[in-house]
Amino acid sequence: MEKKAILEIKGYSKSYGNGKKAADDVNITVESGDIYAFIGHNGAGKSTTLRAVVGVLDFTEGEILIDGHSVKKEPLACKEITAYIPDNPDLYENLTGIQFLNFVSDIFKIGAEKRKELIKKYADMFEITDSLNDLISSYSHGMKQKLAIISALVHEPKLMVMDEPFVGLDPKAAYLLKQVMHEMCDKGTAIFFSTHVLDVAEKLCNKVAIIKKGKIIESGTMEELVGSQSLEEVFLEVYDEE
Repeated sequence: MEKKAILEIKGYSKSYGNGKKAADDVNITVESGDIYAFIGHNGAGKSTTLRAVVGVLDFTEGEILIDGHSVKKEPLACKEITAYIPDNPDLYENLTGIQFLNFVSDIFKIGAEKRKELIKKYADMFEITDSLNDLISSYSHGMKQKLAIISALVHEPKLMVMDEPFVGLDPKAAYLLKQVMHEMCDKGTAIFFSTHVLDVAEKLCNKVAIIKKGKIIESGTMEELVGSQSLEEVFLEVYDEE
């Protein structure tokens, strides 16, 4: 499969009112078929960058392109092909699970048969089929996370952006999500996600970027970066050096 740049972050910077830069000249390219880990301590700039990518957070410096479309100039074209799972899914709690999934399917214009097939596939897989007719307000954090994941998968995005996707998932659901991520990438989807679980990132991802105080301090293929060490060792080493 020919690689194609799906996400291009070029010279992206974001400052807050106090003049402190949450992101400082960030440059990252995620290609089709990549599972790209974005790692760093809390407050390093991971969530800020992810929110800018999906159009939740405005920015003044740099450019972000999704499949060649500008996030700033063509936001709808970008959102049509992007799925975003935030670290704390904020779902419509007065809807049932199935109403929410149908709502998302309507937004992305997914036909009746296709949505039925995909909702059944993923709801069965993540074992929430029996709860789909219950109000989301009755769901546990883990169930809400699963519902958010399913809502992202039903429209088969070209780019999947996830902020700490494994937090709140039980071991089986985390394992299944990793399997699904591999399946998606085999079909050409690009996945860009932040995580604190470094051993998962090392086993799962083919590329990685390490961010500290808003700056990318290391990036490249997992193989190049890790070598004979573990990702954890490399991460601590480069963080201490800076």
